[in-house]
Amino acid sequence: MNLGPKIAIAAAVLALGACSANVKTTEKASAESPPLSMTLGDSYLSDFYIYNGALMAPGKLLRQEPLNAAQSNPGASKNIRLLYSSTDGLGGEELLPVSGVLFLPEGKAPAGGWPLMAWTHGTVGIADICAPSWNGRQQQDRDHLEFWLKNGYAVVASDYQGLGTAGTHPYLATRPEAYSNLDIIRAVQSADFPVSDRVVLFGQSQGAGAAVATAAYAPDYAADVKVIGAVATGVPFFSPAALVALQESRPRDRVDPLLGYNMLALTLVQRTDPDFELTDYVSDEVLPIAQSVQNTCHKDVKAKVLSEKLTYNRTFKQSPSKHLTRAFAKMGFPTLKISTPVFVGTGGQDKDTPPRMQAAFVSRACQAGSTIVSMLYPELDHRAVVPGSTGDTLPFVRALFAGVDVEGNCERLPF
Repeated sequence: MNLGPKIAIAAAVLALGACSANVKTTEKASAESPPLSMTLGDSYLSDFYIYNGALMAPGKLLRQEPLNAAQSNPGASKNIRLLYSSTDGLGGEELLPVSGVLFLPEGKAPAGGWPLMAWTHGTVGIADICAPSWNGRQQQDRDHLEFWLKNGYAVVASDYQGLGTAGTHPYLATRPEAYSNLDIIRAVQSADFPVSDRVVLFGQSQGAGAAVATAAYAPDYAADVKVIGAVATGVPFFSPAALVALQESRPRDRVDPLLGYNMLALTLVQRTDPDFELTDYVSDEVLPIAQSVQNTCHKDVKAKVLSEKLTYNRTFKQSPSKHLTRAFAKMGFPTLKISTPVFVGTGGQDKDTPPRMQAAFVSRACQAGSTIVSMLYPELDHRAVVPGSTGDTLPFVRALFAGVDVEGNCERLPF
């Protein structure tokens, strides 16, 4: 596979690629002999992430080990790296290994186990080295998970298909995220961990879309998983109207920090449109930065965009929008009628997933009959809305686990 100029880049997608590598013939790879058949984003991390045994069904725990100090989360008594089986969310049939973590609170678990929260992480990149179970988490995420751990919730978190394990992470494709999330929940609930048989999903940005998608796919893909609600802050929604709003908010001749997101999102275009040629659309001077997404985490790509003062007009020779149709279809949700309540927190100063985009999701989900609790925080941005909404999300989650009927506010939306 040519990892050079065929790396896809797309210009109209917000931030928030995927064929699995063939399974090797040995049960365990040697640390001195990294796998040879690597796809975009693949790198050797450790033997733990390589599994070549038979995969008989999705949602089965394959192995576990303790995380090191840098990978662990404050507030957890146990920090465990997991490898489990899941279904390829692009093809929908092949089984593959996926990695993730489980954090257990301090103290003694209550009867029935710690109430379980499934954290669906935001954008980190597509390179294996960016997998949160390996690379750790940004401080805000560590603080946020610590908040929930100290309130007595266990946290399970998938890296998502292709992050850490073989194959390209299909960035922003919601079905792979949903399958990865549902199967790690299955894996921990069926193993010997003191966690509840019910779960609430919660995520930010890319992870907010993943949380909504997981709730939407659950009834058909994993009816045995008792999802009782979801919390989504900064949720992306790629409807035609939302894309127009996004395009209108993007500067063409000013430095644009969101270009790093574009460079990730178009790796999915490469997977769905193999004839897409990067060099037809991306300028020669930006090409090395565009190519770097295969081995560089998002925060470093974003830093390069800013240090080089890249604008949209400098980055693209022409818009690749005509190639995005099939990719957009993989970024949506199978239904907007979610069977469980969804809390949607929106920062009024959000530039990554603009309020108009989130309002479009909330409106459409309400029209479809979902129970939506929509809250607008006028002074908060894309990141600040995460800690800024916990005064509302904690009672929402407590009500769900207490079995209290949650009423939505579709009749009095804050937008």
